Amino acid sequence: MDAFCRLSGLDPLWDWNRTWYTANPDLTQCFQNTVLVWVPCIYLWLLAPFYCLHLYCHDRGRILMSSLCTTKMVLGFLLASFGFVEFFYILLERSQEIEQHMVFLLSPIIRSMTVILALCIIQLERIRGCRSSIFLFLFWVLAVICSLVPLRAKIQLAMDEVMFFFQHSHTYKLPSNGLGNVLYILKPIRWWRFTAKPQVTLKTNLLQNPCPVKDASFLSKILFWWFTGLVVKGYRTPLEAEDLWTLREEDTSQKIISELQEEWTAECARIQKQEKALASGVALGSRLQDQAQLLRKLQKEQSSGFFLLRTLARNFGPYFLTGTLCIIFHDAFMFAIPQVLSLLLSFMRDEDAPLWKGYFYATLMFLLSCLQSLFNHQYMYTCFTVGMRVKTAVMGLVYRKSLVINSAARRTCTVGEIVNLVSADTQKLMDFVVYFNAVWLAPIEIALCLFFLWQHLGPSALAGIATVILIFPLNGFIAKKRSKLQVMLIQMKFMDGRIKLMNEILNGIKILKFYAWEKAFLEQVLGYREKELKALKKSQILYSISIVTFSHYFFQIAFAMFGVYVMLDDRNVLDAQKVFVSMALINILKTPLSQLPFAISTTMQALVSLRRLGKYLCSEELKVDNISKPPLSSDGDDVIIDNGTFSWSAEGPMSVCVPRGSLVAVVGHVGSGKSSLLSAMLGETEKRSGQVTVKGSVAYVPQQAWIQNATVQDNIVFGREKLKTWYHRVLEACALLPDLDILPAGDATEIGEKGLNLSGGQKQRVSLARAVYRKADVYLLDDPLSAVDAHVGQHIFDKVIGPKGVLGDKTRILVTHGMSFLPQADLILVLVDGEITESGSYQELLGRHGAFAEFIHTFANTERKESSMQRGTNTITQVGDTTNTNLQNMEPVSETDQEQVPEDLGKLTEVDKARTGRVRLEMYKKYFKTIGLAIIIPIVFLYAFQQGASLAYNYWLSMWADDPIVNGTQIDTDLKLTVFGALGFVQGVAIFGTTVAISICGIIASRHLHMDLLINVLRSPMSFFERTPSGNLLNRFAKEIDAIDCMVPDGLKMMLSYVFKLMEVCIIVLMATPFAAVIILPLAFLYAFVQSFYVATSCQLRRLEAVSRSPIYTHFNETVQGASVIRAFGDQSRFILQANKRVDFNQTSYFPRFVATRWLAVNLEFVGNGVVLAAAILSVMGRSTLSPGIVGLAVSHSLQVTGILSWIVRSWTDVENNIVSVERVNEYAETVKEASWTIDGSSLPSAWPHKGAIEFQDYGLQYRKGLELALKGISLQIHEREKVGIVGRTGAGKSSLALGIFRILEAAKGNIFIDGINIADIGLHDLRSRITIIPQDPVLFSGSLRMNLDPFDTYTDEEVWSSLELAHLKNFVSNLPDKLNHECSEGGENLSLGQRQLVCLARALLRKTKILVLDEATAAVDLETDTLIQSTIRTQFEDCTVLTIAHRLNTIMDYTRVIVMDKGHISETDSPSNLLSQRGQFYRMCREAGLA
Repeated sequence: MDAFCRLSGLDPLWDWNRTWYTANPDLTQCFQNTVLVWVPCIYLWLLAPFYCLHLYCHDRGRILMSSLCTTKMVLGFLLASFGFVEFFYILLERSQEIEQHMVFLLSPIIRSMTVILALCIIQLERIRGCRSSIFLFLFWVLAVICSLVPLRAKIQLAMDEVMFFFQHSHTYKLPSNGLGNVLYILKPIRWWRFTAKPQVTLKTNLLQNPCPVKDASFLSKILFWWFTGLVVKGYRTPLEAEDLWTLREEDTSQKIISELQEEWTAECARIQKQEKALASGVALGSRLQDQAQLLRKLQKEQSSGFFLLRTLARNFGPYFLTGTLCIIFHDAFMFAIPQVLSLLLSFMRDEDAPLWKGYFYATLMFLLSCLQSLFNHQYMYTCFTVGMRVKTAVMGLVYRKSLVINSAARRTCTVGEIVNLVSADTQKLMDFVVYFNAVWLAPIEIALCLFFLWQHLGPSALAGIATVILIFPLNGFIAKKRSKLQVMLIQMKFMDGRIKLMNEILNGIKILKFYAWEKAFLEQVLGYREKELKALKKSQILYSISIVTFSHYFFQIAFAMFGVYVMLDDRNVLDAQKVFVSMALINILKTPLSQLPFAISTTMQALVSLRRLGKYLCSEELKVDNISKPPLSSDGDDVIIDNGTFSWSAEGPMSVCVPRGSLVAVVGHVGSGKSSLLSAMLGETEKRSGQVTVKGSVAYVPQQAWIQNATVQDNIVFGREKLKTWYHRVLEACALLPDLDILPAGDATEIGEKGLNLSGGQKQRVSLARAVYRKADVYLLDDPLSAVDAHVGQHIFDKVIGPKGVLGDKTRILVTHGMSFLPQADLILVLVDGEITESGSYQELLGRHGAFAEFIHTFANTERKESSMQRGTNTITQVGDTTNTNLQNMEPVSETDQEQVPEDLGKLTEVDKARTGRVRLEMYKKYFKTIGLAIIIPIVFLYAFQQGASLAYNYWLSMWADDPIVNGTQIDTDLKLTVFGALGFVQGVAIFGTTVAISICGIIASRHLHMDLLINVLRSPMSFFERTPSGNLLNRFAKEIDAIDCMVPDGLKMMLSYVFKLMEVCIIVLMATPFAAVIILPLAFLYAFVQSFYVATSCQLRRLEAVSRSPIYTHFNETVQGASVIRAFGDQSRFILQANKRVDFNQTSYFPRFVATRWLAVNLEFVGNGVVLAAAILSVMGRSTLSPGIVGLAVSHSLQVTGILSWIVRSWTDVENNIVSVERVNEYAETVKEASWTIDGSSLPSAWPHKGAIEFQDYGLQYRKGLELALKGISLQIHEREKVGIVGRTGAGKSSLALGIFRILEAAKGNIFIDGINIADIGLHDLRSRITIIPQDPVLFSGSLRMNLDPFDTYTDEEVWSSLELAHLKNFVSNLPDKLNHECSEGGENLSLGQRQLVCLARALLRKTKILVLDEATAAVDLETDTLIQSTIRTQFEDCTVLTIAHRLNTIMDYTRVIVMDKGHISETDSPSNLLSQRGQFYRMCREAGLA
């Protein structure tokens, strides 16, 4: 190259004397005219083929030419033409001596050809729809950088020689260089913004509010400028969900899960193959069968977690690797900075060094800091994006699994645990994605730090290694202990237990209120909570020790290395270069040392989560071969069970054939397997042998109606198109029209979660209507008439199920406890202990004189038509008797609001709304008030003391570094080392004190806030639970309390430590260079400006994300509970789509939330880098007055500003974001509460009520202010020991009387007296604990059977057994292995519905109060058991006042009095015989029931 340059009469390629060892540096002409011209050209020509291939493979639609694009093309051709002109000019002018001008001849032609290539690529990008070109951006940046040196030389030359343009042969290069700069400005920076829309319609353009990152330029992407629009919008007005961008296609659930599902299915197949291979190996003569099964189970759990990780890695690994590449570049720049600092300090010591070198080092340090920031935040952005996608993927897989998991596997995990999988465990995986690289990168960073330290301090660096080695085992031990505590805290222990219990409390809140059990369950929750906080306290103390060791690593390593260095040899002196370069390296070392244990801990937690997720995702699924579903044929049997044996059935095989269009009745005692038979026909039960065939489509009505939190219409139509005529016919047939007439918004009225605001009969009829509307071929009806009144049941049978009903030509299999419809059944199946003992038509079975015939003869006289028509449609004791009344109860809006917004009449559920604006100051006050000012003030002083010690030892070190060297040594090194060590030790003690104090403060605050939340929720009236989805409440108790437990204290620790650290840095920089205040102050204002923008937006995004999270959990909850119905209707895909929408909606606020942090960090770190530049430049300018020690101190500390600024805003934002949790938890403090549970100083006699007399005085009740009274002027006296039946049609107000007695609803007017005491004057618990109800919905809680009967442990075991005997449960409980300690599963699912109803009866028998209210007490039991129960009630409650909301009219015919309700009034009241003789409303009802 030198020879080539010499030919053109130029200097050699490189000359150190001209470039470095000079006061006026410059590059040689040869270098400027060859390397600087050719490098960008070589880059473009080498990579262009690969880039063109990439464009060819990714077509996004043609972009039309715009005016800017045309301008650029013209300017580009002009630039190229200048090169050609220059080429031809030299060729013509110097043709004789062309060899002497080869450099000048080649350079313009190469440059011109390269520009033409760039223009061609621009056109290709336009044709292929590429709006942002990283490739060309880098080319233009490179070209401009390479042009700057020649441009500077030419400007310098122009200033020296006025006649430059006329005399110099290189004149023609100047315009081309200038034009190159113009093009640089035009081309790379967002050129797409000015182009027209693509001709080919892009998917993103169809979106309402597409994410701008897709079309952002390279510069905008790396600096996150594309996000600025949303930040500005969020600053001006609080963000709403509509302001957020739609998700990019690659981030949507549909895209992610569709690709992942195939991979995971293949992995599951591999797991099953391995399991089979292992099982066959074990089966070969192994006698250790149990151990082998356990081994297989453990191995499956381990491998399933690994396979899940492998599947996720395959899908998200490639994108994650791009982030890994960024962090490697970040590390390279990070390690380069101390080397440049070393050169700067060396420059400060060398008085002869030219000044430009100082400025060069300062600028280089600034550039390296900027590049470090850019690569770091690209890495973090990539990690969070991958984490978000992993979360979407795992949620999708868990949701899909919940739709196919079999019943045995489903029983092993509660709804709460499944919700935990998609909340806590997905969060662990997201953390794992962020910190995984630290596991392998941190050891490399540590090794590099120690290598560079060895270079500076020699063998003394080994002292640093020794310190690390000594401290690591301690931190390893702490991490292990914390990990165990974390597992205890979260994994299936305290937190899971608390959330599970809260879920059950919310599901069974009606029972808690009726029985006044809130305090018992409150104590249980607080018991879990105390254990949780105890474990958290231990964890936080260990964490504080860990923080001290990590925060103090910096000092400990420095102290060890400097101490050993000066002690080894007197001639080892600590100068500024050694001290502050070492300190900068130790500062770098601090990050990997602190990250490594955390990364390992996070990885271990992620592995636990992966195992849990893997175990669930590999759970047994419903086997496809459980049931075959051929298409409907023209004749033959629709349902066939051929020699089928099932997991629930007796040993013998079962065979059933159901002919087309027939009505089959299935009868049997409680627990005989009737519902299980239907499950077998649905394919829900494991089939061991035989064949189950169901032809055509299926509709299923479960025994306990599953109702969605949606409108009545949505529940019935269930995703199908609404056909008006058919829809109206279905409503009429299912007797729903009278209900719709009295609803606030008709069929557009919203039903509460789990149908909370409907009576049992209404829920069952909506469930039946859903099945009828489906127009299926086969109907499986699991006791749908058990919850409806006699006349309604008759109507439904005639209009729907019977031979002349709308399903008359369909195949119907009806499980029933009744008998009146059996004569109309084509086939009757009698089940005993899971076996079909008899089958045939009604007459055939009677003719056999078997058990069935005997049973019929026993009960025929009492039942007749009444037998199948049980339990009043509208009798929901806990909430109210009609839909309309309960719905009205639920919405606490003013009367005027009701008039203004009639379309909201049917709205029930309150959507979890996000507050807007900054967090109110009251929230901070509330949080700190719970801690107490007496603790807060000492903590602040302790922080100031801690940072003062840090400032003192750093300044002491700079003084030591500036100490003069006398005879090759420094004096008093022992004293200096002792003072240095003492100051560091004091700081360590202060750090431990502050972290422990804040942790304990956090626990104190958390305990109070959780207690307040729990009491506020439990003291809320029933209407609150009916309008508030349980997902919202669970979210408060899980995510929000977790944030208050951990995130708020951690954020406060971090924020305070960094604020005081920043103050220390500012003091040090101002001490060194007071003039820096001129730069620091504007930067502080800029910092505050950026921070205010960010915090406003970030807080609102956090709220929106929290609000959009609740519906995911609510939907999960709903789906898991209704999975069998969803499967029966074949609606899995629709529910999956709904789940996808909810997850995507949540991610639309999560994505900008983490991008906001990156936007802030990049902008703030550039502010911080400005402080580095200022400190370095000012130090260079004042090198004559400043010592190297103070410069080293100032510059090394200014290098930390970048990180400190980011962490302050990030931690402050974390605090503000998480204080939102305090705000959300505190929301329920402001809601309406019930009356006091107890009244202090109450004179209520302990034996009250001793008689049981009830008196209503002009009593009125309404469900909400401004609405019509549900009970109007009721005046009634019920005498002691009187047995009163309450009857009436739907909406008459029967259950409203019960609600009034229990004060579930307070009186609108009038009073109720019990034994002469006004119930409004006593505490709710005093009232409710002394009267008893047997409710319509039998609710049990997970826990022992004894706890479900007697949560306060008030009664002896003998009394409990006695109540069980009277409730006909003694034999069943005696046969259980654990007897009274038998563990009931969530919701009592391991007991049949009838058995659960009997447990409720046993509760009442145990309490034996003077007043008993019965509401559908025998809804789910067979006739024989019902007769026994009625007999028990008559004998055991003979001395009590009994109010029975009548379900079977025959059960109240021997009562002393019957009250007939009609439209909130008492229309008739007398003895049954007198009412019959009066031939009024009661007579008509009895006649309909076949009793008159």
